[in-house]
Amino acid sequence: MQTQSSPKTIDQLFVAAITPYFLEKGNVWFEENLQKILIARKTQAFFQDHTLFLEKDQQYSISELLRKLDELGYEKVLAVEQMGEFSHRGGVVEVFPINSLNARRIEFVGNRIESIEVLPLTFQDEQQAKNLLKKRLKSQELFSDLKGIREGDYLVHLDHGVGMFDGFTEIQSASWRTRYYVLSYATEDKLFVPVGLERKLSRYIGFEQPRISRLGSPFWQKTKRKAKEEIEKLAKDLLALYARREISSRRAYVSHEEIEQRLQSTFPYQETPDQMQALHDITQDLAKTEPMDRILCGDVGFGKTEVALRAMVHAAHNEYQAALLAPTTILAHQHYQNFQGRIKDLPVRLEMLSRLQSKKEQGRILKGLKEGAVDLVIGTHRLLSRDVEFKNLGLLVIDDEQKFGVRQKEKFKEMRVSLDVLSLSATPIPRTLYMALSSLKKISMIQTPPEGRLPVKTTIAKRKDSMIKDALEKELERKGQIYYLHNRIGTIEQTKNFIGKLVPKASVAIAHGRLRERQLIGVMDDFRAKKFDVLLATTIIENGLDLPNVGTIIVEDATKLGLSQAYQIKGRVGRSNIQSHAYFLYGGRLGEKAKLRLRALKEAEELGSGWRIALRDLEIRGAGNILGKEQAGTVNSVGLNLYCQILSEAVEKLKTVVQ
Repeated sequence: MQTQSSPKTIDQLFVAAITPYFLEKGNVWFEENLQKILIARKTQAFFQDHTLFLEKDQQYSISELLRKLDELGYEKVLAVEQMGEFSHRGGVVEVFPINSLNARRIEFVGNRIESIEVLPLTFQDEQQAKNLLKKRLKSQELFSDLKGIREGDYLVHLDHGVGMFDGFTEIQSASWRTRYYVLSYATEDKLFVPVGLERKLSRYIGFEQPRISRLGSPFWQKTKRKAKEEIEKLAKDLLALYARREISSRRAYVSHEEIEQRLQSTFPYQETPDQMQALHDITQDLAKTEPMDRILCGDVGFGKTEVALRAMVHAAHNEYQAALLAPTTILAHQHYQNFQGRIKDLPVRLEMLSRLQSKKEQGRILKGLKEGAVDLVIGTHRLLSRDVEFKNLGLLVIDDEQKFGVRQKEKFKEMRVSLDVLSLSATPIPRTLYMALSSLKKISMIQTPPEGRLPVKTTIAKRKDSMIKDALEKELERKGQIYYLHNRIGTIEQTKNFIGKLVPKASVAIAHGRLRERQLIGVMDDFRAKKFDVLLATTIIENGLDLPNVGTIIVEDATKLGLSQAYQIKGRVGRSNIQSHAYFLYGGRLGEKAKLRLRALKEAEELGSGWRIALRDLEIRGAGNILGKEQAGTVNSVGLNLYCQILSEAVEKLKTVVQ
């Protein structure tokens, strides 16, 4: 973009809509065909609806002009810088038409056009500018998605900001009837958006209730500009990391079919199509010479760990060491036990490193890692300590990256430049974020449940002793086990006595965060070995525990849980082909918010529903996991969908500049 010396005045202004048809045409085409278009405007609806023609001294209101530019697809900004934008200050409107190489300024006196000026703002590369607009148009369609909106939902209008959806209305004019979306803003302002022109609308998804401003106030334009600056900085950082990885190189992996088949034969289930696709994606990544950086997302219990295990064994047979980092010792211990059973007949040495081991034991494992005698290692952030040295670390698997601290995440960033990294996430990534990041971050999704898996039958009810007794006895009758969630350590012993009186034959173990880790792991191992029928626990059981024999979970005081937390807890059962049950109990009266949360949990009964049902805080948590907490404020200010649209455009724009 460059500037000319001084503005000149003109008598007429023609503005073409931002549509695929007009974006294909160059500036010269518009100059040659202007008269034909003006004639067509008199009789043809397409040209009447998709063009604007103004003349000096014409009677035309500013509000009508702003509405028309909005309908033509132009984006309202504080100051015009790009083709396809317009701005408004007092009696002045500036616009950069797609049919011109210069921006224009229209000055009004009342409702009369006083003057039209050609601004000293131009583009050197018209085609590049139009390509960016085409991508913006496409992304607006992709990120809009207004299916299933209800009155009271928040929507974001690209030019006017966040408003509340008040339903639809129909307005009859002289020649036709038009249906409109009605949005409410502060001080009872209303915005009417014609159905069919909703590409500037998107559903608001945010961390908290959004701020609603008045229509026409500068608040939204300032908010959007600040968000764009933050998002462009993120896009630059992502591209810089992407570029550094592009110039890194390592030896490509090759397949070892015999070993892979031996490992596959020990898997007790049939792989799902999504698991096979994820394995294919990872194998393809590793067959290249540049390092892999892939996120593997999957609903709870859908088999992400199996994919990670196979990737790690694949690395070991390519003479690379592989490490799996888990956020808790319990989870690391569980992975270690599961992996041990699977690889015992393979020529691979597996170890677990944690601070629970003796100094002597840790020293032996550290020596094995340094000398290359250990192929696979599982551990907590102990693996990131300075005394841990690998002979040839190739693959790092990070389980639940968002659970690690800032320092560890910074270390992961360094590692990503030269190592193959597979990051596992149990929280869904919103489709919009997936699309915005797809050109920079490789993402595989496991959305299909294992064959024969039944949805968890969810009961939401007022707490009754008879219901708890019935649920416990039914599970014990079929030789299953039970999680009983009581989230107050102070009264957990009383609850143990209560269960003992209710069902005397049930043996009960207690697990909570104040137990020493060694003691906690002992309790979990005993429960896994079926030495106890009931595990009475706090929300410590939320993360990743995989015990197929547990068929029932009973949650006391379910209203104290957030939706995403309740959803994760529900995922602790239903990991086999028998019908499992989740009881979410509450005492007393339910508030409105609690009712909505529990209703959403009930609606989420369908398997894989974490992906398809609008569990907003799950999606937001998924976005936060990928983008980082520092982006939370920006996401909240403009809503997740618009955030992703701006991010997608910023990435495309930066990549175009780099190329």
